[in-house]
Amino acid sequence: MSSLLGSPQPTDSPAGWQSGAILQVSDLSVDYIMERGIVRAVEDVSFDVSPGEFVGIVGESGCGKSTLLFAIAQLLAPPATVSGGSVIFKGKNLVGLTDKKLAAIRWQDMSVVMQSAMNALNPVTSIGAQFKDAMRAHGVTSKEQIAERSAEVLKMVGIDPLHLKSYPHQLSGGMRQRSMIAMAMLFTPELVIMDEPTSALDVVAQRSLMIQIKELQQELGFAVIFVTHDMSLVRHFTDRLLVMYAGQVAELGATRQVFETPLHPYTAGLMDAFPSIRGPKVPLTGIPGSPPNLANPPAGCRFAPRCPKVMDICRTTAIPLYSVDGVQVRCLLYGNEEARG
Repeated sequence: MSSLLGSPQPTDSPAGWQSGAILQVSDLSVDYIMERGIVRAVEDVSFDVSPGEFVGIVGESGCGKSTLLFAIAQLLAPPATVSGGSVIFKGKNLVGLTDKKLAAIRWQDMSVVMQSAMNALNPVTSIGAQFKDAMRAHGVTSKEQIAERSAEVLKMVGIDPLHLKSYPHQLSGGMRQRSMIAMAMLFTPELVIMDEPTSALDVVAQRSLMIQIKELQQELGFAVIFVTHDMSLVRHFTDRLLVMYAGQVAELGATRQVFETPLHPYTAGLMDAFPSIRGPKVPLTGIPGSPPNLANPPAGCRFAPRCPKVMDICRTTAIPLYSVDGVQVRCLLYGNEEARG
């Protein structure tokens, strides 16, 4: 199989690594330190994001996607902690920065859109007041400037500025999520991190919101890291795709390439578990079994207990990332003959 896909070699560098990247995540690990022991939720994850790029992250629930995003934004709370690696944003390592220094970066240069806008927005404060608080926290004190910018960003996401006087409960789910995105645009950041922003929306609202995000990105030029369970969204809107499994990178490459030729059996399983709107009807096979307990992960490949192509060596050997035609894949199917025995 590997001979058909070029000459794969183990690699320490993620696909598309660029010195000019706005964000460089290198060997990032996150541990949850609990009484029963340490659980490593994210292990040695490396990838980069170029200016204006749209990167999607997918995987089952509990695979570490949201933990990874919170580690990048330095929003982890105990018992979670970054146990290794670095997050270089615009040349500065965010890991270990004080809250004061991080506060100067958030919203101004990097924004975060949470999964549930109803929980992220203050329910007893109007949308306009929340915009005003964010701008004042970064030194904007002019009432005219605050009012003008607040109205401007709401218009960007298709909401009438009259809703600056509205409270979150007075808005629909889609409008609340758009308001969060508008807040993220207050200072025109260079990176926007989105944790499943469409999860609480219906299919029509999801697509409408994603089109809005993509149009804003193309107009303003900011980069996006986007976590979702929805494979159709990442296929249509992202440039590169990172597939996570049990806290590790399973596959990383250009979205179109990953969809057309999924290399990792787990990636292929995700594709088969999601219905296509084109082509003949095919049964959805799903992936049997469950992800491993990260408090006691398997010794070898973490996907081995569920993998239809498992080999004996997979159960005992730690699997590196291999480079196959510009895609990174953590699977011995693409290792050399010695590795496969």
